[in-house]
Amino acid sequence: MATLRIDEFTDPGCPWAFSAEPGRLRLRWLYGDQIEWRPRMVVLSRSPEEYAEKGFTLEAMALGMADIQRRFGMPIDPRPRARMVATVNACRAVVAARIHFPDRERALLRRLRIHAMAGELFDEPRVIARAASEAGIDEMSLLRAWRDDPEVDRRLEADAAAARRPTPAALALDHKLAPAGDGRRYTCPSYEITRLDTGARFDVPGFQPVAVYEAAIANLAPKLERRALPESVEEVLAWAGEPLATAEVAAICELEHAQARTELARVATEDAVGPDGWWMLAAEAERFVRAA
Repeated sequence: MATLRIDEFTDPGCPWAFSAEPGRLRLRWLYGDQIEWRPRMVVLSRSPEEYAEKGFTLEAMALGMADIQRRFGMPIDPRPRARMVATVNACRAVVAARIHFPDRERALLRRLRIHAMAGELFDEPRVIARAASEAGIDEMSLLRAWRDDPEVDRRLEADAAAARRPTPAALALDHKLAPAGDGRRYTCPSYEITRLDTGARFDVPGFQPVAVYEAAIANLAPKLERRALPESVEEVLAWAGEPLATAEVAAICELEHAQARTELARVATEDAVGPDGWWMLAAEAERFVRAA
């Protein structure tokens, strides 16, 4: 039974949230089912035109993606996208999965992130359908819910509204928030960490080192059991049951990026994206290709 719940304010199209995945996966390895994770969709953009209104260009976005990739080592294709992509459709798909395929919500969010960071037009139904299939969801059922279910819109708007109501503790760290109309909103990822039996809270807005989350968890639930570090990168890939980035394996194993790549190359195959890629054990790679 979970002791803590983490409300994770995020967005499938955010490269910062994507680059925080190594830290999130480290927490999953360390604490497992003692923490319940609840993704909440920020909805960073509702139309491609929003980016132009804010002065963003495809070239500027590509430069930003390249910088984030260099800093954190996640598989991001830094080439300019074909066009600006609004994130609302992908966010709606995640909420549709939450309602109709709750055990696959996280998997769909993960696959949408991967397609977004590979430079695909992840607001298009064909890409959302592909991500759904890869996540083990019947894509036609997902698309019907995504398009037609009013409850999906209601919950999506509830997520977006919650993201635009940062807590007083979060507001005290204003530099970790972003403007939203006349107010402020959470940036991605932001965590609201709650102890379920007492309601005690620890709010962590914005991108943070994983040590910050570990300290928050220790303060709220000092008796949580921490799993030992894995004995090998192969153990981590088998545990994940899905492709992992070098940076994710390195974070879980407490290895330098280069050392993690060296050890992964001995036991796994890589699907390159940008300067890095996704690693799978041979058996998992075969299963994943069949599922896709």
